[in-house]
Amino acid sequence: AGLARVLAACFGAPPGPPQPQPPRYPQPLSAGLPGTWPQAGHQHSQEVLFFPDDKMPCYRFLKGQHCSRRGCAYAHRPTSLSRLLAELGAARRSLDVCVFSITCHEICQALEEAHARGVPVRVITDDRQEEATGSKVGRLQAAGIPVVNDSDFASHMHHKFAVVDGAVTLNGSFNWTRSAVLSNRENIVVSRDPRLAAAFQQEFHKMWRHYGGR
Repeated sequence: AGLARVLAACFGAPPGPPQPQPPRYPQPLSAGLPGTWPQAGHQHSQEVLFFPDDKMPCYRFLKGQHCSRRGCAYAHRPTSLSRLLAELGAARRSLDVCVFSITCHEICQALEEAHARGVPVRVITDDRQEEATGSKVGRLQAAGIPVVNDSDFASHMHHKFAVVDGAVTLNGSFNWTRSAVLSNRENIVVSRDPRLAAAFQQEFHKMWRHYGGR
């Protein structure tokens, strides 16, 4: 013990066990919109849309019009849903949709508008969800949009993706429902990577043929 005291006085106390360091988490990137993550400066841009939104978008705002309603309860700024609708609205050559559940009026309207301006729109969905309360599938079919389902009661067609013009992929946890917009923690990745779009397009074509699409 005496020798230890002498050595400590001459050379200092021996080092103790290493102290744990606090974790260093990545810092969030600044984003143009609440709930989005843009990836800038890359060859193939990507964006993530996060839900829920706090409000549904105002119809007039979506159309680029001024809303004159006093106390309008809808959003008059970009939201994750309005970004999704903008991507669907940008379709010019094709719009292939493969989504488990479709009940959101605004999204259904975006598909109808694409079809009305001559864009070939195709939809694959789940057979049980097609018949669920609030499903917009019948409305899409009535508008002339071809729809097929998995016709398999024992399992689900559980994808949630779309391919716009064979070039833009929309994929994530997000079902196309109002509850997913306003209540659930959801995400959609918006990717312009042509390799990713080609992979999803190939899967869509395979499923379309398998389920009897024409």
